[in-house]
Amino acid sequence: MQLPDAEQLIAVLAESMRPKVTANTCLVGIHTGGVWLAERLHALLGLSQPLGTIDVSFYRDDYSAKGLHPQPQGSKIPFDVEGAHIVIVDDVLYTGRTTRAALNELFDYGRPAQVDLAVLIDRGGRELPIGASFCALTLPEPLAAGQNLQLERDDSGALTMRLIHA
Repeated sequence: MQLPDAEQLIAVLAESMRPKVTANTCLVGIHTGGVWLAERLHALLGLSQPLGTIDVSFYRDDYSAKGLHPQPQGSKIPFDVEGAHIVIVDDVLYTGRTTRAALNELFDYGRPAQVDLAVLIDRGGRELPIGASFCALTLPEPLAAGQNLQLERDDSGALTMRLIHA
């Protein structure tokens, strides 16, 4: 599989979001790749609200089934969620479970007026009825169950995609 260029996808994603966000739109990146992506989108879109981050480790419904051993990063929502337009940002959309966990935690902070989802790549294989409002690339065929796409950041801050075989 030819991996897409993450830097090009970020530009595509920002341009698709531009007409539908305002300076007051709030971005919340999901740890870890979603935070890196949200940082870039925040700068490209010139948003005035501070960037939020969310750690869904303990909100996942498959936490114990997957044998997850999270190293919590903690969530930081430095704006009033009540009545806000929030875009949750993640690198790859797969089953929808991470997004649902992010929504569950976000609603612990208040009730937003609107929540959208922005992802770099939709890899297919949904288990929950969740879709992205903004998506730079939808894979034409779902990846095999043992394959995962992961966003990585090097020391210079450049982002790349990596295919992992479990």
